[in-house]
Amino acid sequence: MRHSTKWRMVALAAVVGLIVAACGGGETEGAPAPAEGGGEAACSSVDSVKVQLQWFAQAQFAGYYVAKDKGFYADECLEVEILEGGVDIVPQQVLATGGAEFGIAWVPKALVSREAGANIVNIAQVFERSGTLMVSWADTGITHPRDWAGKKVGNWGFGNEYELLAAIEKFDVPDVELVAQDFTMNALLNREIDAAQAMIYNEYAQVLEAVNPDTGELYQPEDLNVIDFNDPEIATAMLQDAIWVEEGWIADEANQDIAVRFLRATFRGWIYCLDNFDDCVGVVLDNGSALGESHQQWQLNEILALIFPATNGIGVMNEALWDQTVEVATSQIPDLQGVTIPDSAYRTDLAEKAVADLQAEGLDTKGAGYTKRTITLREGGE
Repeated sequence: MRHSTKWRMVALAAVVGLIVAACGGGETEGAPAPAEGGGEAACSSVDSVKVQLQWFAQAQFAGYYVAKDKGFYADECLEVEILEGGVDIVPQQVLATGGAEFGIAWVPKALVSREAGANIVNIAQVFERSGTLMVSWADTGITHPRDWAGKKVGNWGFGNEYELLAAIEKFDVPDVELVAQDFTMNALLNREIDAAQAMIYNEYAQVLEAVNPDTGELYQPEDLNVIDFNDPEIATAMLQDAIWVEEGWIADEANQDIAVRFLRATFRGWIYCLDNFDDCVGVVLDNGSALGESHQQWQLNEILALIFPATNGIGVMNEALWDQTVEVATSQIPDLQGVTIPDSAYRTDLAEKAVADLQAEGLDTKGAGYTKRTITLREGGE
Protein backbone atom coordinates (compact mmCIF):
# COMPACT_ATOMS: atom_id res chain seq x y z
CA MET A 1 0.00 0.00 0.00
CA ARG A 2 1.35 3.43 -0.91
CA HIS A 3 1.22 6.58 1.29
CA SER A 4 1.03 6.55 5.07
CA THR A 5 -2.15 5.73 6.98
CA LYS A 6 -2.17 9.21 8.51
CA TRP A 7 -1.91 10.84 5.09
CA ARG A 8 -4.68 8.66 3.72
CA MET A 9 -7.05 9.53 6.57
CA VAL A 10 -6.50 13.23 5.97
CA ALA A 11 -6.81 12.83 2.21
CA LEU A 12 -9.98 10.76 2.44
CA ALA A 13 -11.58 13.31 4.72
CA ALA A 14 -10.72 16.03 2.23
CA VAL A 15 -12.17 13.96 -0.61
CA VAL A 16 -15.46 13.47 1.21
CA GLY A 17 -15.70 17.19 1.95
CA LEU A 18 -14.99 18.12 -1.64
CA ILE A 19 -17.60 15.70 -2.97
CA VAL A 20 -20.24 17.16 -0.66
CA ALA A 21 -19.29 20.67 -1.73
CA ALA A 22 -19.26 19.82 -5.42
CA CYS A 23 -22.60 18.04 -5.35
CA GLY A 24 -24.43 20.45 -3.09
CA GLY A 25 -24.41 18.10 -0.09
CA GLY A 26 -26.79 15.72 -1.82
CA GLU A 27 -24.66 12.57 -1.43
CA THR A 28 -23.06 11.17 1.69
CA GLU A 29 -20.23 8.65 1.78
CA GLY A 30 -21.49 5.13 1.31
CA ALA A 31 -24.93 6.20 0.08
CA PRO A 32 -26.16 5.03 -3.34
CA ALA A 33 -25.24 7.23 -6.27
CA PRO A 34 -27.93 9.45 -7.82
CA ALA A 35 -30.32 7.81 -10.25
CA GLU A 36 -28.84 6.99 -13.64
CA GLY A 37 -28.23 10.11 -15.69
CA GLY A 38 -29.59 12.37 -12.95
CA GLY A 39 -26.38 13.48 -11.29
CA GLU A 40 -25.85 16.79 -13.05
CA ALA A 41 -29.01 18.31 -11.59
CA ALA A 42 -27.57 17.82 -8.07
CA CYS A 43 -24.19 19.38 -8.91
CA SER A 44 -23.41 22.95 -8.04
CA SER A 45 -20.56 22.70 -10.57
CA VAL A 46 -19.27 20.16 -13.04
CA ASP A 47 -15.60 19.33 -13.65
CA SER A 48 -14.63 18.72 -17.27
CA VAL A 49 -11.87 16.19 -17.93
CA LYS A 50 -10.53 14.12 -20.80
CA VAL A 51 -9.42 10.50 -20.93
CA GLN A 52 -7.07 9.38 -23.69
CA LEU A 53 -7.56 5.79 -24.90
CA GLN A 54 -4.85 3.66 -26.49
CA TRP A 55 -6.88 2.69 -29.52
CA PHE A 56 -10.15 3.22 -31.35
CA ALA A 57 -13.57 2.56 -29.82
CA GLN A 58 -13.86 -1.10 -28.91
CA ALA A 59 -14.86 -3.27 -25.95
CA GLN A 60 -11.35 -2.99 -24.52
CA PHE A 61 -12.63 0.38 -23.25
CA ALA A 62 -16.24 -0.55 -22.56
CA GLY A 63 -16.16 0.61 -18.94
CA TYR A 64 -15.39 4.19 -19.95
CA TYR A 65 -18.06 4.36 -22.64
CA VAL A 66 -20.64 2.77 -20.34
CA ALA A 67 -19.79 5.19 -17.53
CA LYS A 68 -20.38 8.08 -19.90
CA ASP A 69 -23.48 6.76 -21.69
CA LYS A 70 -25.22 5.53 -18.52
CA GLY A 71 -24.64 8.81 -16.72
CA PHE A 72 -22.21 7.44 -14.14
CA TYR A 73 -19.73 10.27 -14.80
CA ALA A 74 -22.54 12.83 -14.69
CA ASP A 75 -23.65 11.37 -11.36
CA GLU A 76 -20.17 12.22 -10.09
CA CYS A 77 -20.40 15.82 -11.33
CA LEU A 78 -18.01 15.10 -14.19
CA GLU A 79 -18.18 15.92 -17.88
CA VAL A 80 -15.81 13.40 -19.48
CA GLU A 81 -14.56 13.58 -23.05
CA ILE A 82 -13.27 10.24 -24.31
CA LEU A 83 -10.44 10.66 -26.80
CA GLU A 84 -9.91 7.74 -29.17
CA GLY A 85 -6.40 6.53 -29.76
CA GLY A 86 -4.62 5.45 -32.91
CA VAL A 87 -1.33 4.36 -34.41
CA ASP A 88 0.36 7.72 -33.81
CA ILE A 89 -1.17 8.52 -30.40
CA VAL A 90 0.79 7.75 -27.22
CA PRO A 91 -1.47 8.33 -24.20
CA GLN A 92 1.38 8.95 -21.77
CA GLN A 93 2.73 11.69 -24.02
CA VAL A 94 -0.74 13.23 -24.21
CA LEU A 95 -0.78 13.29 -20.40
CA ALA A 96 2.71 14.77 -20.17
CA THR A 97 1.76 17.63 -22.49
CA GLY A 98 -1.54 18.39 -20.74
CA GLY A 99 -3.78 17.05 -23.49
CA ALA A 100 -5.81 14.93 -21.08
CA GLU A 101 -6.17 14.41 -17.35
CA PHE A 102 -6.35 10.60 -17.60
CA GLY A 103 -4.64 8.19 -19.98
CA ILE A 104 -4.86 4.44 -20.54
CA ALA A 105 -1.48 2.78 -21.09
CA TRP A 106 0.36 -0.49 -20.61
CA VAL A 107 2.67 -0.45 -17.59
CA PRO A 108 5.98 -1.27 -19.36
CA LYS A 109 5.41 1.38 -22.02
CA ALA A 110 4.49 3.94 -19.39
CA LEU A 111 7.61 3.09 -17.37
CA VAL A 112 9.72 3.81 -20.45
CA SER A 113 7.96 7.16 -20.83
CA ARG A 114 8.59 7.92 -17.14
CA GLU A 115 12.28 7.20 -17.56
CA ALA A 116 12.30 9.53 -20.59
CA GLY A 117 10.92 12.37 -18.46
CA ALA A 118 7.14 12.00 -18.47
CA ASN A 119 6.09 12.58 -14.85
CA ILE A 120 3.16 10.19 -14.79
CA VAL A 121 1.80 7.90 -12.09
CA ASN A 122 -0.43 4.82 -12.21
CA ILE A 123 -3.54 5.43 -10.06
CA ALA A 124 -5.57 2.36 -11.07
CA GLN A 125 -4.46 -0.98 -12.47
CA VAL A 126 -7.67 -1.95 -14.26
CA PHE A 127 -6.34 -5.10 -15.99
CA GLU A 128 -4.94 -7.62 -13.51
CA ARG A 129 -3.87 -10.08 -16.20
CA SER A 130 -2.01 -9.81 -19.48
CA GLY A 131 -4.01 -10.37 -22.64
CA THR A 132 -1.00 -11.38 -24.76
CA LEU A 133 -0.77 -14.86 -26.27
CA MET A 134 1.48 -16.71 -28.68
CA VAL A 135 -0.69 -18.69 -31.11
CA SER A 136 0.34 -21.57 -33.39
CA TRP A 137 -1.33 -24.35 -35.32
CA ALA A 138 -2.04 -27.51 -33.35
CA ASP A 139 -0.16 -29.64 -35.89
CA THR A 140 3.10 -27.78 -35.16
CA GLY A 141 3.25 -29.25 -31.66
CA ILE A 142 4.21 -25.91 -30.15
CA THR A 143 2.83 -26.01 -26.60
CA HIS A 144 5.69 -24.51 -24.56
CA PRO A 145 8.27 -21.74 -25.11
CA ARG A 146 10.96 -24.41 -25.54
CA ASP A 147 9.12 -25.51 -28.70
CA TRP A 148 10.01 -22.21 -30.37
CA ALA A 149 13.54 -23.49 -30.89
CA GLY A 150 14.40 -23.28 -34.57
CA LYS A 151 10.99 -21.76 -35.39
CA LYS A 152 9.84 -18.50 -36.95
CA VAL A 153 8.11 -16.57 -34.19
CA GLY A 154 6.21 -13.41 -35.03
CA ASN A 155 5.91 -10.34 -32.84
CA TRP A 156 4.72 -6.77 -33.27
CA GLY A 157 7.64 -4.95 -31.70
CA PHE A 158 6.82 -1.36 -30.60
CA GLY A 159 7.19 -2.40 -26.94
CA ASN A 160 4.86 -5.39 -27.22
CA GLU A 161 7.59 -8.01 -27.41
CA TYR A 162 9.08 -8.14 -23.91
CA GLU A 163 6.94 -10.93 -22.46
CA LEU A 164 8.06 -13.07 -25.40
CA LEU A 165 11.73 -12.11 -25.06
CA ALA A 166 11.65 -12.80 -21.33
CA ALA A 167 10.18 -16.27 -21.94
CA ILE A 168 12.84 -17.05 -24.56
CA GLU A 169 15.54 -16.04 -22.08
CA LYS A 170 13.92 -17.80 -19.11
CA PHE A 171 13.80 -21.15 -20.90
CA ASP A 172 17.05 -20.61 -22.81
CA VAL A 173 15.38 -21.27 -26.17
CA PRO A 174 17.97 -21.51 -28.98
CA ASP A 175 17.78 -20.47 -32.62
CA VAL A 176 14.49 -18.57 -32.47
CA GLU A 177 13.95 -16.55 -35.62
CA LEU A 178 12.03 -13.46 -34.56
CA VAL A 179 9.90 -12.13 -37.41
CA ALA A 180 8.27 -8.72 -37.63
CA GLN A 181 4.50 -9.25 -37.64
CA ASP A 182 1.84 -6.77 -38.69
CA PHE A 183 -1.34 -6.26 -36.69
CA THR A 184 -3.20 -8.98 -38.51
CA MET A 185 -2.97 -12.76 -38.33
CA ASN A 186 -2.33 -13.18 -42.05
CA ALA A 187 1.23 -14.46 -41.58
CA LEU A 188 -0.06 -17.26 -39.35
CA LEU A 189 -3.07 -18.00 -41.54
CA ASN A 190 -0.75 -18.28 -44.54
CA ARG A 191 1.74 -20.36 -42.50
CA GLU A 192 4.52 -17.89 -43.15
CA ILE A 193 5.41 -18.05 -39.44
CA ASP A 194 5.15 -20.85 -36.90
CA ALA A 195 3.79 -18.78 -34.01
CA ALA A 196 2.11 -15.38 -33.90
CA GLN A 197 1.59 -12.78 -31.23
CA ALA A 198 -2.07 -12.11 -30.49
CA MET A 199 -4.24 -10.41 -27.91
CA ILE A 200 -6.74 -12.88 -26.50
CA TYR A 201 -9.51 -10.32 -27.03
CA ASN A 202 -8.62 -9.35 -30.59
CA GLU A 203 -6.17 -11.11 -32.93
CA TYR A 204 -6.83 -14.57 -31.49
CA ALA A 205 -10.49 -14.06 -32.36
CA GLN A 206 -9.50 -12.98 -35.87
CA VAL A 207 -8.19 -16.49 -36.53
CA LEU A 208 -11.40 -18.03 -35.19
CA GLU A 209 -13.39 -15.71 -37.49
CA ALA A 210 -11.55 -16.98 -40.57
CA VAL A 211 -12.77 -19.87 -42.77
CA ASN A 212 -10.76 -23.07 -42.79
CA PRO A 213 -10.44 -23.89 -46.52
CA ASP A 214 -10.27 -27.60 -45.73
CA THR A 215 -13.67 -27.67 -44.01
CA GLY A 216 -15.46 -24.58 -45.30
CA GLU A 217 -16.21 -23.74 -41.65
CA LEU A 218 -14.62 -21.32 -39.24
CA TYR A 219 -11.45 -22.40 -37.48
CA GLN A 220 -12.02 -23.77 -33.97
CA PRO A 221 -9.93 -23.45 -30.78
CA GLU A 222 -8.83 -27.08 -31.13
CA ASP A 223 -7.12 -26.16 -34.41
CA LEU A 224 -4.74 -23.96 -32.44
CA ASN A 225 -2.21 -24.12 -29.62
CA VAL A 226 -1.95 -21.18 -27.27
CA ILE A 227 0.88 -20.14 -24.94
CA ASP A 228 -0.33 -17.75 -22.25
CA PHE A 229 2.28 -15.65 -20.46
CA ASN A 230 0.05 -15.67 -17.37
CA ASP A 231 0.71 -19.40 -17.00
CA PRO A 232 2.42 -19.72 -13.58
CA GLU A 233 5.16 -21.88 -15.10
CA ILE A 234 6.01 -19.19 -17.65
CA ALA A 235 5.26 -16.12 -15.48
CA THR A 236 6.56 -13.41 -17.81
CA ALA A 237 3.21 -11.64 -18.10
CA MET A 238 3.30 -7.86 -17.75
CA LEU A 239 0.54 -5.57 -16.54
CA GLN A 240 -1.31 -3.80 -19.31
CA ASP A 241 -4.22 -1.32 -19.27
CA ALA A 242 -3.86 1.06 -16.33
CA ILE A 243 -5.12 4.58 -15.65
CA TRP A 244 -2.31 7.14 -15.48
CA VAL A 245 -2.22 10.82 -14.53
CA GLU A 246 0.44 13.52 -14.47
CA GLU A 247 2.16 13.78 -11.07
CA GLY A 248 1.88 17.54 -10.79
CA TRP A 249 -1.82 17.44 -11.58
CA ILE A 250 -2.65 14.73 -9.03
CA ALA A 251 -0.64 16.52 -6.30
CA ASP A 252 -3.54 19.00 -6.03
CA GLU A 253 -6.11 17.75 -3.49
CA ALA A 254 -8.96 19.06 -5.64
CA ASN A 255 -7.71 16.86 -8.49
CA GLN A 256 -7.44 13.90 -6.15
CA ASP A 257 -11.16 14.35 -5.53
CA ILE A 258 -11.80 14.47 -9.28
CA ALA A 259 -9.71 11.33 -9.72
CA VAL A 260 -11.66 9.41 -7.06
CA ARG A 261 -14.93 10.39 -8.71
CA PHE A 262 -13.60 9.42 -12.13
CA LEU A 263 -12.41 6.04 -10.84
CA ARG A 264 -15.64 5.40 -8.98
CA ALA A 265 -17.72 6.01 -12.11
CA THR A 266 -15.35 4.06 -14.36
CA PHE A 267 -15.29 1.07 -12.02
CA ARG A 268 -19.08 1.26 -11.85
CA GLY A 269 -19.11 1.03 -15.65
CA TRP A 270 -17.02 -2.14 -15.66
CA ILE A 271 -19.04 -3.70 -12.83
CA TYR A 272 -22.25 -2.89 -14.74
CA CYS A 273 -20.94 -5.00 -17.63
CA LEU A 274 -20.71 -8.09 -15.43
CA ASP A 275 -24.51 -8.35 -15.29
CA ASN A 276 -25.47 -6.31 -18.36
CA PHE A 277 -23.22 -7.86 -20.96
CA ASP A 278 -25.34 -7.34 -24.08
CA ASP A 279 -26.15 -3.76 -23.14
CA CYS A 280 -22.44 -2.98 -22.77
CA VAL A 281 -21.67 -4.47 -26.19
CA GLY A 282 -24.44 -2.28 -27.60
CA VAL A 283 -22.92 0.82 -25.98
CA VAL A 284 -19.56 0.11 -27.61
CA LEU A 285 -21.16 -0.44 -31.02
CA ASP A 286 -23.20 2.75 -30.63
CA ASN A 287 -19.98 4.68 -30.00
CA GLY A 288 -18.69 3.92 -33.47
CA SER A 289 -16.69 0.74 -33.18
CA ALA A 290 -15.56 -0.45 -36.61
CA LEU A 291 -15.53 -4.06 -35.39
CA GLY A 292 -18.51 -6.36 -35.75
CA GLU A 293 -20.97 -7.44 -33.08
CA SER A 294 -19.72 -10.99 -32.49
CA HIS A 295 -16.12 -9.76 -32.34
CA GLN A 296 -17.10 -7.18 -29.72
CA GLN A 297 -18.96 -9.83 -27.74
CA TRP A 298 -15.82 -11.96 -27.77
CA GLN A 299 -13.70 -8.98 -26.82
CA LEU A 300 -15.81 -7.88 -23.86
CA ASN A 301 -16.01 -11.48 -22.61
CA GLU A 302 -12.20 -11.73 -22.57
CA ILE A 303 -11.62 -8.21 -21.26
CA LEU A 304 -13.83 -8.85 -18.25
CA ALA A 305 -11.74 -11.96 -17.55
CA LEU A 306 -8.58 -9.80 -17.52
CA ILE A 307 -10.17 -7.50 -14.92
CA PHE A 308 -12.11 -9.99 -12.81
CA PRO A 309 -11.64 -11.60 -10.42
CA ALA A 310 -9.81 -8.57 -9.02
CA THR A 311 -7.70 -9.65 -6.05
CA ASN A 312 -7.96 -6.36 -4.14
CA GLY A 313 -10.99 -4.91 -5.90
CA ILE A 314 -11.04 -3.47 -9.40
CA GLY A 315 -8.18 -1.08 -10.06
CA VAL A 316 -6.27 -1.73 -6.81
CA MET A 317 -2.76 -2.93 -7.62
CA ASN A 318 -1.71 -6.55 -7.13
CA GLU A 319 1.79 -5.84 -5.84
CA ALA A 320 3.20 -9.24 -6.80
CA LEU A 321 2.21 -8.70 -10.43
CA TRP A 322 3.64 -5.17 -10.36
CA ASP A 323 6.94 -6.61 -9.12
CA GLN A 324 6.89 -9.26 -11.86
CA THR A 325 6.23 -6.59 -14.49
CA VAL A 326 9.08 -4.44 -13.20
CA GLU A 327 11.44 -7.44 -13.13
CA VAL A 328 10.69 -8.28 -16.76
CA ALA A 329 10.81 -4.65 -17.83
CA THR A 330 14.17 -3.89 -16.22
CA SER A 331 15.72 -7.06 -17.62
CA GLN A 332 14.36 -6.85 -21.17
CA ILE A 333 13.71 -3.22 -22.10
CA PRO A 334 16.95 -1.48 -23.10
CA ASP A 335 15.85 1.91 -21.75
CA LEU A 336 15.07 0.39 -18.35
CA GLN A 337 17.98 -1.98 -17.87
CA GLY A 338 19.76 -1.11 -14.64
CA VAL A 339 17.01 1.37 -13.69
CA THR A 340 15.39 1.30 -10.26
CA ILE A 341 11.66 1.92 -10.64
CA PRO A 342 10.61 4.19 -7.74
CA ASP A 343 7.73 3.40 -5.41
CA SER A 344 6.08 6.61 -6.60
CA ALA A 345 5.39 5.07 -10.03
CA TYR A 346 2.03 3.92 -8.69
CA ARG A 347 -0.31 4.67 -5.81
CA THR A 348 -3.29 2.72 -4.49
CA ASP A 349 -5.07 5.17 -2.20
CA LEU A 350 -7.38 6.72 -4.80
CA ALA A 351 -8.52 3.38 -6.24
CA GLU A 352 -8.96 2.01 -2.71
CA LYS A 353 -11.21 4.94 -1.84
CA ALA A 354 -13.31 4.42 -4.99
CA VAL A 355 -13.59 0.68 -4.32
CA ALA A 356 -14.55 1.21 -0.68
CA ASP A 357 -17.35 3.58 -1.70
CA LEU A 358 -18.72 1.10 -4.24
CA GLN A 359 -18.51 -1.74 -1.75
CA ALA A 360 -20.49 0.37 0.71
CA GLU A 361 -23.24 0.48 -1.92
CA GLY A 362 -23.18 -3.30 -2.11
CA LEU A 363 -21.49 -3.50 -5.52
CA ASP A 364 -19.26 -6.47 -6.37
CA THR A 365 -15.87 -4.85 -6.85
CA LYS A 366 -13.94 -8.14 -7.02
CA GLY A 367 -16.11 -10.07 -9.48
CA ALA A 368 -14.97 -13.33 -7.93
CA GLY A 369 -17.83 -15.23 -9.52
CA TYR A 370 -17.20 -14.06 -13.08
CA THR A 371 -17.09 -16.87 -15.61
CA LYS A 372 -16.69 -16.46 -19.33
CA ARG A 373 -19.71 -16.75 -21.56
CA THR A 374 -19.78 -18.96 -24.65
CA ILE A 375 -19.52 -16.60 -27.61
CA THR A 376 -20.47 -17.71 -31.12
CA LEU A 377 -18.18 -15.90 -33.55
CA ARG A 378 -19.29 -15.17 -37.10
CA GLU A 379 -17.10 -14.88 -40.17
CA GLY A 380 -15.17 -11.63 -40.04
CA GLY A 381 -16.51 -10.98 -36.55
CA GLU A 382 -19.83 -9.69 -37.84
